[in-house]
Amino acid sequence: MKIPTLINRIFSALRSGWGLRLLGLFFAAAAAAQNPNSIIYSKHNLSVSGPGDIRAATESDICIFCHAPHHATSDGPLWNHQMSVATYTPYYSSTLKAAVGQPTGASKLCLSCHDGTVALGMVNSRSAAIAMQPGANTIPVGRASRFGTDLSAHHPVSFTYDIALATANGELRDPGRLAQEVRLDRGGQMQCTSCHDAHNNQYGAFLVKNNTASALCLDCHAPNYWSTSVHAASTATWNGSGQNPWPHTSQTTVAANACENCHSPHDAQFPRRLLNFTTEEENCYSCHNGNVAAKNLTAEFNKVSVHPITQNSSIHDPAEDIINSPRHVVCVDCHNPHATRSTTAIAPAANGALADVRGVNVAGAEVRELHYEYELCFRCHGDSTDRGQARVQRQFVQTNTRQEFNPGNASFHPVEGMGKSTVVPSLILPWRVSSVMYCTDCHNNDQGPNTPGGTGPNGPHGSSFIPLLERNLVLTDGWNEDTSIYALCYKCHDRNSILRNDSFQAVNSLGQERGHRYHIVDQKTACTTCHDSHGVATQSKLINFNTIYVTPSNGVILYTSSGGGHGTCTLTCHGKEHNATAYP
Repeated sequence: MKIPTLINRIFSALRSGWGLRLLGLFFAAAAAAQNPNSIIYSKHNLSVSGPGDIRAATESDICIFCHAPHHATSDGPLWNHQMSVATYTPYYSSTLKAAVGQPTGASKLCLSCHDGTVALGMVNSRSAAIAMQPGANTIPVGRASRFGTDLSAHHPVSFTYDIALATANGELRDPGRLAQEVRLDRGGQMQCTSCHDAHNNQYGAFLVKNNTASALCLDCHAPNYWSTSVHAASTATWNGSGQNPWPHTSQTTVAANACENCHSPHDAQFPRRLLNFTTEEENCYSCHNGNVAAKNLTAEFNKVSVHPITQNSSIHDPAEDIINSPRHVVCVDCHNPHATRSTTAIAPAANGALADVRGVNVAGAEVRELHYEYELCFRCHGDSTDRGQARVQRQFVQTNTRQEFNPGNASFHPVEGMGKSTVVPSLILPWRVSSVMYCTDCHNNDQGPNTPGGTGPNGPHGSSFIPLLERNLVLTDGWNEDTSIYALCYKCHDRNSILRNDSFQAVNSLGQERGHRYHIVDQKTACTTCHDSHGVATQSKLINFNTIYVTPSNGVILYTSSGGGHGTCTLTCHGKEHNATAYP
């Protein structure tokens, strides 16, 4: 209603004996007239004087669209707008702990306009609907403020927020300690009015407080490690290229957008967990495409060997069985965006990029928060029944990496713990026999910071070398030996030492050298024809022959180590049989 009209009514009431009760209303109205953030100057002013394009044709009363001193209903405080009779589809996700049903209380009042099923001018205090300007009978279809009856893509409302819910969720604050601005209703339920004040638009979107850095979101939500995460602190901005990563906010940095880097409280494209984009990876790509984050990750997933996040982008679920869920990989399988940080670590400890991510330990048991990098890899490449086939056809078949790296094996690369060999003359410093390594020392970006001249992002996102190798490693025989063919092995093992036969010396009965150099250079035998890079349960020195090139001799393929660099081979390779052939 117009302020002069309201004043006239107040003075009329004063004369009729309502003076003291309405005197306060007079001063409140006068104050509202001077407040640029009040309902008078907001889109909630649906009268003819309203500033928006949704307003009445002639009606001058502002409050009447929601409230009336007479003929009000019991739905709310002096409630005047007719209620919707719609049945709603509430928000749902597999991780939801709250009991969310049909809207109640203040949320139902808000939806009487915002679901679009009731005309804006339908009020109880009038015998006929208030006439609206053309196209404004209801909130127009397509407007962000018209929610419809499907609320599955909106923050849940009308649920009891108590200490039991906070405890069950694990990442919600004690409801008894919420910020003063955030209010539950008298029944302890979260409602639209917990976040929005329909009468005050000081902070935009009728929010009850400034939401810079998601201050309002974080009044209720308390994600583990968020305060120390890189996303909470990053001052990175959009460089203006490509798609705007923050189309629904006015904030300009990662830290200022905080939750809204990935989430939208209303009309989210991907309803479960209210994600901004339908495909999960797009919520990461929106910044990690080189337009906000320093490194461009999107290009990595276009390489010949990748973790195939674009092939199964909507399968991941935080509540899934992490060992035997439907086979897939997406960004959040490996990274927790609420917790990830830039801290480094020493092998085998996980670095900050893997903070607060679930894993599988050396015993095959799930751990809520992994401590070692390999515990992440074991989720898919360990006991999973759908872990994929081996790249090399082996004498001893084992595709469970958890078991391949078992320190109880006869030999293994030192991922879970220090290796068994006390003498490895080919190691390049700083590698020593006491060293422990990461899976990502071998499986990583071929243009990453650990490669000569590499400037790309770190991590096993994509590589030009199969299977996701940081450097080239040819898995087949017949290639002329050089530094590029076996670049991955030569990263840690000195090529000159290998070709000098420091690690493997053998001489046949004619006095001819038959050590490493003979096999690799003369016979063009691949490193992987004799050695299994991960580990072998029953054979020392990672011996596990490629059975395409190594076949039985008298029905046997047998390597026997007698220690001290001595042993025998019984097998057939490069067309020749070896029957307990000894090497010194």
